[in-house]
Amino acid sequence: MGLPQEGQGIKSMTRDMTVGNPVKLIVSFSIPLLIGNLFQQLYSMVDAVIVGQFLGVDALAAVGTTGPLSFLILGFVMGMTGGFSVLVAQRFGAGDYDGMRHTVAMSVLLSVVLCIVMTALSVAVCRPLLVAMNTADNIIDMAYDYIIVIFAGTFANILYNLLSGILRALGDSRTPLYFLILSSLLNVVLDIFCVVNLQMGVAGAGYATVLSQFISGLLCLLYMMKKFPILHLQKKDWVFRRATCLHLLKVGAPMAFQFSITAIGVITLQGAVNSFGSSVTAGFTAASKVETLTQQLMSTLSTTTATFVGQNLGAGKMHRIREGVRRCRQITDISSLVLIVIVYLFWRAFVSLFISGDQPEVYEAARTYLYIIMAFYLPLGWVNIFRNALQGMGEAFVPLLGGVMELLMRVIVALFAVQFGFWAVCLASPMAWIGADIPLLITYRRHIRSLCAYEDAQEAKGESAVPTKSAAE
Repeated sequence: MGLPQEGQGIKSMTRDMTVGNPVKLIVSFSIPLLIGNLFQQLYSMVDAVIVGQFLGVDALAAVGTTGPLSFLILGFVMGMTGGFSVLVAQRFGAGDYDGMRHTVAMSVLLSVVLCIVMTALSVAVCRPLLVAMNTADNIIDMAYDYIIVIFAGTFANILYNLLSGILRALGDSRTPLYFLILSSLLNVVLDIFCVVNLQMGVAGAGYATVLSQFISGLLCLLYMMKKFPILHLQKKDWVFRRATCLHLLKVGAPMAFQFSITAIGVITLQGAVNSFGSSVTAGFTAASKVETLTQQLMSTLSTTTATFVGQNLGAGKMHRIREGVRRCRQITDISSLVLIVIVYLFWRAFVSLFISGDQPEVYEAARTYLYIIMAFYLPLGWVNIFRNALQGMGEAFVPLLGGVMELLMRVIVALFAVQFGFWAVCLASPMAWIGADIPLLITYRRHIRSLCAYEDAQEAKGESAVPTKSAAE
């Protein structure tokens, strides 16, 4: 199949972000992605709602205390598969469809290895980690019952995140949304059935989550096989190439470690919170779910930023990268201010979704955390935008450095602040975001100036601005 026909055949299924109005492209790409992210949060949020309403505050605290552990393992997986999709986006933006298919094939092979290693490791260490996090004796068994199921189902998480990332790399943010909505609704039904009808306890919520996510990944696979001829892999695509795998790992591993490094800091924070008792832990859990929900627009725009930058880097359109990133940051800033007002006004209504009955201590802990955390949402938005912009450029080290800064700030503040009370511990994450912003902002400004200067120089010589390795660095 020749390249002209192949390129024409995929236009209706993908979105080329290298041409057209950047704002319109960003918005049209982000809307279905945002809806998808919101539905994806139903996985963990529905678990918390069902558990909190039907099994009580202790069960809610048990599920909540596993959040950092889940982030440690599954965040690593998401970072790795996200890195793989960045390279797919670059190949697609450059029109290198053979190279793109080979990149997809090597991503699949690496993901299989990743699945085996991460499943075995996470199942082995989850109980010791729960103990190390000062998990209260009255909730540790429930926490283990839930998280062991989630870790055993790591394959479902990898399947969905890899395939949905590939679809988004080609500009299709709608299809993963449709399947995610379907599986999210299924998760609600399965949660109620397993927890309430079958009385499986917190483990039932875990089984519902894994099964629902597996179905969404399977649907992505079937759709890609039927609707994306450009992704039909041939025998030659599966030929192992060490250089391709190393390139994938060079981008994916720093993104994965960045998530895990951040997770280590969150584990430390969770341990500090757990020291105040299960009621504070439950309030922190409920507030964290609200926080996560409000962060979905930031997460959406960060994914959009990486895809936009990756495609335009492949096409050699550096000034367009600068404009797209600037627009993503502006949208993030405005939306953050709106969300701050909404949470300050309606925090109690949001928190009450997870808490049954009159629980004054739980509500007070939730209010304290939300009031403090929301005041620092602008720096958090900048972390998301500039980290993903750099990753879309192929920069691996500095985003990882930003994660290290987050870890150090979160650990230092959390450990030092315990003696002053829960309110002081709540400052750990805001300080981490500010610490991460420093290297990210400085490096992005340096990189974008260099890339734009390169494009100007190439245009002056009448040559293509697609960057060489040295120019990109």
